[in-house]
Amino acid sequence: MELRAGGWWLLCAAAALASCARGDPASKSRSCSEVRQIYGAKGFSLSDVPQAEISGEHLRICPQGYTCCTSAMEENLANRSRAELEAALLDSSRVLQATLAAQLRGFDDHFQQLLNESERTLQDTFPGAFGELYTQNAKAFRDLYAELRLYYRGASLHLEETLAEFWARLLERLFRQLHPQLLLPEDYLDCLGKRAEPLRPFGDAPRKLRLRATRAFVATRAFVQGLGVAGDVVRKVAQVPLGPECWRAVMKLLYCAHCLGVPGARPCPDYCRNVLKGCLANQADLDAEWRNLLDSMVLITDKFWGPEGAENAIGSVHLWLAEAVSTLQDNRDAFTAKVIQGCGNPRVNPHSPASEETRPRGKLAVPEKLPTGTLEKLVSEAKAQLRDAQDFWISLPGTLCSEKVAMSAASDDRCWNGMAKGRYLPEVMGDGLANQINNPEVEVDITKPDMAIRQQIMQLKITTNRLRSAYNGEDADFQDASDDGSGSGSGDGCPEDICGHRVNKKNSSSRTSLTHALPGLSEREGPKTSAAGCPQPCTALLVLLLTLVLSAARPRWR
Repeated sequence: MELRAGGWWLLCAAAALASCARGDPASKSRSCSEVRQIYGAKGFSLSDVPQAEISGEHLRICPQGYTCCTSAMEENLANRSRAELEAALLDSSRVLQATLAAQLRGFDDHFQQLLNESERTLQDTFPGAFGELYTQNAKAFRDLYAELRLYYRGASLHLEETLAEFWARLLERLFRQLHPQLLLPEDYLDCLGKRAEPLRPFGDAPRKLRLRATRAFVATRAFVQGLGVAGDVVRKVAQVPLGPECWRAVMKLLYCAHCLGVPGARPCPDYCRNVLKGCLANQADLDAEWRNLLDSMVLITDKFWGPEGAENAIGSVHLWLAEAVSTLQDNRDAFTAKVIQGCGNPRVNPHSPASEETRPRGKLAVPEKLPTGTLEKLVSEAKAQLRDAQDFWISLPGTLCSEKVAMSAASDDRCWNGMAKGRYLPEVMGDGLANQINNPEVEVDITKPDMAIRQQIMQLKITTNRLRSAYNGEDADFQDASDDGSGSGSGDGCPEDICGHRVNKKNSSSRTSLTHALPGLSEREGPKTSAAGCPQPCTALLVLLLTLVLSAARPRWR
């Protein structure tokens, strides 16, 4: 009889233990009403959401405890987290792109306006001052301004050679015009061109224009194109797709707390930074060359100021041209005598019209234009904005965490650490790819840098070197050598490489207490587990079961 009673109790205890092991919903499950509300607010169907927690063995990204997420919900939230981070990255890059684009427009408009005003002044004043010497050669002056614009806009012109060719053509045309009674064959004009440099028919104006205008156009072109390259790098890097390990980590960061029934727990600050430092490791490697570029751009703005600066030089092109034509007019007789002395007497054209007086009709009067302050304001704003943008790449994880992620105000027992509500203990990783070797949140292969970003790093180096050459007045050919190839990850459903279950040290089931501190059972957390993975009430039942087994076995020992 005693043995039968013991068997009955043994059977009851075993049934209770089995019920505990199965996680009986009637006794363990909590309501998913809060998760249902948040999930529906994001536009998803509530038909996917269970009314109460279910066992989480089906989860492929989030920890596999009791959960309010089905497989479909986890997939939807994984895709949503990916879309949200991509949108946040694009928003951050667009702000910087807009800033750089506004700077580029401001400087470009100002420099082109200076050149346009110089040409307009020439067209307004030269006819009255030089008569037919200008009107019959107006196209040569228009062509010069057109070539200066082409050079400024990045055309592959050698500016010094362009200016030298202009002076040579102008001298031939003006010498013919000054001496219409002479026959000047090509060989005589060739001799004229060879004698021009030592005789200096235009005085010192060509040398001034060559030195000052070349430095001005080289500096302004380098600066404006540097702004263009900087904006282009930001645009292309924003299009570089992030890896599957990043998307898994972002899902855990943003939405696994919802699946575990603690949607009110915001990510711990350091946890968020580690996730995004791992995701944006390659982007952070842009930092050194990015700073070099912006420093070089700030430095070259010093070439825009003062009597020798770019603003004054570009706005004074017409003055050097006027000085050149006036010098040739004033010294025509002495210059002609030296040419005849060196090249011989040209034959007289018997059919030529009578020589006309080509002296100036009046003195060239050009009103002095004082600086408007526009450039000073542009430079001041640009320097401040470029300095603010210097740490853009290494500050991006922190910026996204503070501005785009609903991050907890502090790392305490109430924030989400990737496993539960509790403090986040790992240290924050450094910046860049090499520092992610021990990132606890994102598995990063530091031996495989992103090639698209490496190309942009090289483009930054090339542009910086050209800016430094331009600072020294050296002509540099700005051509975009970067590859425009870029891609972006997209697709419906939760990709296998993101949601697929992997067994390694980063898997949620293999976290250790040293990585994430798991606090005691709180009002919204799942049941705490023992070392054997059995909920705490099961331990008491197990002890009871063993006691009954021993009791039931006693009759046999007798």
